[in-house]
Amino acid sequence: MSFLTDPRWGEAFAHLADYLGNHVRVSVAALALGLLVSLPLAIAARQRPVLRTALLAVASVVQTVPGLALLALFYPLLLALASVTLAWFGFGFSAFGFLPAVLALALYSMLPVLRNTITGLNGVDGELIEAARGVGMTPRQSLFAVELPLALPVIMAGIRTSAVWVIGTATLSTPIGQTSLGNYIFAGLQTQNWVLVLFGCFAAAVLALAVDQLLALIENGLRARKRARTALGSFGIAALVVATLVPALARPASSYAIGAKTFTEQYVLAALMADRLRAAGLSASSRQGLGSSVIFNALAAGDIDVYVDYSGTLWLNQFHRTDTPPREKLIEELKAELEKQHITLLGELGFENAYALVMPKQRADELGIRSIADLASHAATLSIAGDYEFFSRPEWGALREAYGLPFKAQRQMQPDFMYAAVASGEVDVIAGYTSDGLIAKYDLSALDDPRHAIPPYDAIVLLAPKRAGDEKLKAALQPLLGRIDIATMREANLRASGNDAAASPEAVARWLWQRIENH
Repeated sequence: MSFLTDPRWGEAFAHLADYLGNHVRVSVAALALGLLVSLPLAIAARQRPVLRTALLAVASVVQTVPGLALLALFYPLLLALASVTLAWFGFGFSAFGFLPAVLALALYSMLPVLRNTITGLNGVDGELIEAARGVGMTPRQSLFAVELPLALPVIMAGIRTSAVWVIGTATLSTPIGQTSLGNYIFAGLQTQNWVLVLFGCFAAAVLALAVDQLLALIENGLRARKRARTALGSFGIAALVVATLVPALARPASSYAIGAKTFTEQYVLAALMADRLRAAGLSASSRQGLGSSVIFNALAAGDIDVYVDYSGTLWLNQFHRTDTPPREKLIEELKAELEKQHITLLGELGFENAYALVMPKQRADELGIRSIADLASHAATLSIAGDYEFFSRPEWGALREAYGLPFKAQRQMQPDFMYAAVASGEVDVIAGYTSDGLIAKYDLSALDDPRHAIPPYDAIVLLAPKRAGDEKLKAALQPLLGRIDIATMREANLRASGNDAAASPEAVARWLWQRIENH
C-alpha cells in the first residue's frame, strides 16, 4: 500500500474540522489577549526606561520557559484560584482546557509585540512629533494621529512573529485538555501512527504560514500606504478565522466527555467507552492525552465525565498512601476515599496494568535475573529508562527504598520508544507496563517484585460527581466490567501499536468489543 493512499489519511481528515477549529479558537483568543495587554504596556513604557527594561526582561524570561511547562503550570494555579473563588464568593470556573491554554499562550505572545511597539514608537521622527504639538495636538492626539500610524508597520511585524509563535505552541495544549492540532501529534506518537503525526505537523505548519503571509500582506500594505493590500490581508484573516471556527462551533456539544491519559492503552479504552455510549444512543467525545493529575482533577471538577484509572496510581499519587494492603482491601479503601470526593468507582475492567521493570529476556537469563531483588546487585553497571513522569512518581521512590537500585544512568523517553530502546540495547532496563503487548513483541521479561514495593494496579472506571446517579451511563458501561483479561488487553495494545489503518484506537476498540461479546 502506498503511503499516500494509506486509509489513515481519511481518519486524520475526519477530525480536522474539530481540531483545527479549536486550535484557531484558542490561538485567536490568546493573541487578542496578548495584544490587549501588550500594546497599552508598550505605550506606557516607551518613554520610561526603567519600566521598559523591566517589561522586556520579564517577557524575555517567559520565552525561556518551555511551552509545555508554561501551559502545565497554569492548570494547578487556576485550579487553586477556582477553589478560592468557590469558597469565598460562591462561584467557581473551569481550570481545564481553554482558560489555562489562553493565559499561557497570551504570555508567550507578548515579547514580540512589546519589543516592536516600543521600537516603532521610539523610531518616529521627533520633528514630526514636535510639528504635531506645534499645530495644537495634545500628547494623546499626537499618539493616535501621528505616532501609532507611523509605527504600525513595525508593530505588525511583531504581531506576525507573535501569531506564528502562538500557533506553534498551541499544539502543546493537548495535555491540559485543550483540543488542538496537537491531538494528532500526541495520539500519533503514542500509537506509532506516523500518518497522524505528519498530518498534525503539516496542518499546524500550513496554518502558521497562511496566517504569517496574510499578516505580511497587511504589514506591506501599511508600509507602502496601499489600502487595497491592507484590506485584502484583513479580509483573508477574517475569512480564515470564520472558515475554521464555524464548522467547529456548529458541531453539537457532546453529552459525555471521556478522558484518556497519554499512553496507547488509554486511547483504546477511551474509544471503547465512547463506542459503548454511542451504541446506547448517548453522545460522547474524548479528551485525550491528559496528564495523571490533570485528568483526576478534571473528573472531580466535572470537566470530564468518565475515564479509566488504575488503583495503584490513585493510591500512591492522589491519596499519598504508602501502605500496600491486599488487592480486595485496597479497592474497598480506595472506593471510600473516592466517595469523600463524590467520585464513583463504577467497577473493575478485569486486568491490571502496573509499572514493572523490564529487560530483554536473553540478557536477564545470562545475568541470572528473575526479580528486582536479583537486578539490584547488577544495577550499578546498567542504565534505566522511564516515561516522562516515572522518576518523579512515588513508585520509583518505593522501588529504590525497597531494593536500592543504584543505576549508573537514567533516561526519560516516549513510552513506546522505550521498548525498542531496551530491545536494541540502547538502555538495559525500562519501567514498562505489565499490560503492554510490546513486552512479548520484543521478547522482554517483566521482573518480579517480591517485596511488593508497587501496589496492585487494577484498571477501574471512575465517574464524575455529577454522574453518580446517571443510570444510562452506568448501564452503557456495565458490559465492560470484569470482561477484559490481561491477555486480551495486551493483544489490544499490541494491535494499537501497529502500522496500518486497523491499528487506530477506534478500530482496536471495535475489535476489543467483539472479543468481549464472543467471550
